[in-house]
This record gives sequence, C-alpha cells and structure tokens, in this order.
Amino acid sequence: MMSLSSGKLATVIIRARKYEAGIPGSGKARELRGLIAAMNDDEKAELTAVMWIGRDTFEPEEFDEAVSMARTEATVPTEDYLLDNPVLADHLEEGANALGIDLESAEDEIFPHV
Repeated sequence: MMSLSSGKLATVIIRARKYEAGIPGSGKARELRGLIAAMNDDEKAELTAVMWIGRDTFEPEEFDEAVSMARTEATVPTEDYLLDNPVLADHLEEGANALGIDLESAEDEIFPHV
C-alpha cells in the first residue's frame, strides 16, 4: 500500500500543470516545491517512482523496486529533481494510470461538485 494518497498525487499533478503552463515569477514553482518538500521520505520516493513508471523507466509491476531505487539514488532534494522534468505532470498522470490509481475520484475529493 502506498503512503502517498491519491489525493496528494492529484494535487501534485494539478500544481505541476499550473507550474508548466505558468508565467515566470508567478510563484507556481515555489508552491509546487513546497508541496513536495513537505512530504515525508516514503511519499517522495513513491512520487518519484510514479514519475519513473510514467516515463517508462520502470514497469508498473516494478513499483517496489522503483521506490527502493528512488530512496537510494536521491542525491538532490526530490522537489529539485522532479521540477527539472518539463513534462512532470504528464509523467505522473501516466504513471498513476499505469498503476491503476483513480485520479478522477481523488480530484472530486479535492474539488467537490457544488
């Protein structure tokens, strides 16, 4: 079971999309960095693993191996590493889909219909 909730993953994806489409100096990078920096080490490793699965570095069934590698290979802060990926949101979304994580339900929890 993942430490990283689907809601938190969906929030990162939403903020990453805003960051990728944003205007320099808008504060979106700081917001996204802060969100990732506030995660615990397990969540950061799992977030990195989801991104790696989304970019086809690992297969979904290799998730545990990807998490282990993310823990041992981390040489820079996770937020710096992930924000260096210009298509982070796409890779996270593709990884989540490959792992069967229901992002639509998570987004509904974040943004309930009124």
